[in-house]
Amino acid sequence: MESLKEALDTADLLHDRGTIERVITDMASAIRADYAGSRPLCIVMMNGGMHFSALLTLELGFDVEIDYLHATRYRGETSGGSLRWLRHPIVPLEGRRVLLLDDILDEGHTLAEVSAWCRGQGAAEVKSAVLVRKRHDRCVDEAYADYEGLEVPDRYVFGFGMDFHEQGRNLPAIYALAEED
Repeated sequence: MESLKEALDTADLLHDRGTIERVITDMASAIRADYAGSRPLCIVMMNGGMHFSALLTLELGFDVEIDYLHATRYRGETSGGSLRWLRHPIVPLEGRRVLLLDDILDEGHTLAEVSAWCRGQGAAEVKSAVLVRKRHDRCVDEAYADYEGLEVPDRYVFGFGMDFHEQGRNLPAIYALAEED
């Protein structure tokens, strides 16, 4: 396994912290307009969604209820497998407007499965907000984000919640691994 330092030495900086914070502020404005007069349940998808959701919910300017779930397909690897649930939300979803908050929409398997699970728990509405969407045409049909922040190329990305072999989630910017020759 390559170390985080080695990866950063050759990685491409895609989005710096200032850009990320501006995009989150803009997204919060759109969400604020859509949820006026309601108190949605924001469900943070851990671990990746932690940094994004913290800044986003602080920017919303209205009260939300917050819970989290932990489901993973990667388990420290660079490619995903089947979804493994580590923690379901505790707050009942029945009749609630649910807003899922995650770091990245890649192929969408996790988001589609979690969204379906929320609907199965009786959520009145399930929407999603993601910090980044990867540019490609492999997204599953049921997976989309209602609110998207930034686009990233079809490369392995890390930082600002996204990990490189369980490292670098707390980097204040988003990087892409160097392209191989």
